[in-house]
Amino acid sequence: MPPARKRPRAYDPARTRTAVLTQFRHVREAVRGLDDGHLALPTRLGDWTVRQLAAHIALTVTSVSRALQREEPARAAMTLLDYPASTAASGGSVADRTRRLAEAEPDLDALYARTEDEVTGLLAAAPESRVLDLPAGAMTLTDFLVTRTVELVVHTDDLNTAVPDLEIPYDRQALAAGTRMLADTLAAKAPGGATEVRIPPYAVVQCLAGPRHTRGTPPNVVETDPLTWLRLATGRSTWPEALDAAKVSASGERADLSALLPLMR
Repeated sequence: MPPARKRPRAYDPARTRTAVLTQFRHVREAVRGLDDGHLALPTRLGDWTVRQLAAHIALTVTSVSRALQREEPARAAMTLLDYPASTAASGGSVADRTRRLAEAEPDLDALYARTEDEVTGLLAAAPESRVLDLPAGAMTLTDFLVTRTVELVVHTDDLNTAVPDLEIPYDRQALAAGTRMLADTLAAKAPGGATEVRIPPYAVVQCLAGPRHTRGTPPNVVETDPLTWLRLATGRSTWPEALDAAKVSASGERADLSALLPLMR
């Protein structure tokens, strides 16, 4: 008999909304203090500068507002764990919109203020059951906000990496939601119980086909911290790099996740 299908993880709608807004405010405070020299710095995202990265972060939140302003579909067609695989197809158009926005909005603080005001007002009026019309497919509002926690936390890390001593804080709920979503994506991509992936304090999942352990320490264990996990899952770091830097511990014959990563780009 096949194993019972695991129920999808539930995310608290109110806490997820607060996490998105809080992380965006953290970024806004940091971007407000950047001068033209900082904004011209390169990032690890191809040829994007810090200015373009900052504009892109505003765009990720604006996507919520735009979706809330479109007509509501009858039902959701895409689940939360379908989302990571859908991002690669839209990469080119997102990059184009980001560059245009960075050129059109030289005053980033004004852009961030307008973006925050708009999304805060629209979210306040939107019910938890709202379904959004998105380019990749219809999705519930709460699920889409979970994807925004991934985008915001990962791009906060991009900014912190690009600008020395910036040290933008990570909202705990945003970091937790993003970590859990991508851990569950791994488990869905490679179902099984042979390997346990631990990302304390936020997530533990089992994946990969093979002998399933029932008690005690599992024979195959991967453990890492949330930021390293997000970097691996989104292609910011490779599996060999993380191992060499001792950012990941992996024990057992089925503890190599390199063939499964990244999960989204």
